[in-house]
Amino acid sequence: MVKKVVTKTVTKTVHDDDGSKKTTVKDKTPKDKPKKKKMTAREREELLIENFVGLQHAMTNLSIKFGTLSDNITKLLMVFEESAKNFMQGGKGDDKDLLKKINSLLDQNKTIAKGLVLMEGKLRGRSDTQPMPQAAPMQPSISTLRPKPKPLPSA
Repeated sequence: MVKKVVTKTVTKTVHDDDGSKKTTVKDKTPKDKPKKKKMTAREREELLIENFVGLQHAMTNLSIKFGTLSDNITKLLMVFEESAKNFMQGGKGDDKDLLKKINSLLDQNKTIAKGLVLMEGKLRGRSDTQPMPQAAPMQPSISTLRPKPKPLPSA
């Protein structure tokens, strides 16, 4: 451990009665601060031992947490495997319900997107009746070349 002595320089300008300026410079060092007692070899060893014990405790807790995490991941993997088995074996009757739910989600997504566009227009000071300004025609980008998604077929 290195001990630093900090000195502080203070400059003070005083105006005399005769109109002249007088500048004084003072170096201030910390007043008699109590010096820290140096650690003995025994105290240093005890502090190191305490730190090592604390580190071992933290490592033990960490290994327990990793064990629990590993168990939870194994359980999750079993759930996914079971789900994949059930999906491959059948479940054909649930396809209609699943397709209806996905189509419903798509419709909800469209509604939310329209609402967000309207809100954005309001925030920018445009009204509903004014069309959105069109940008200058550009070369088609990759995103404009993609086909638009079609709704899923209902069985």
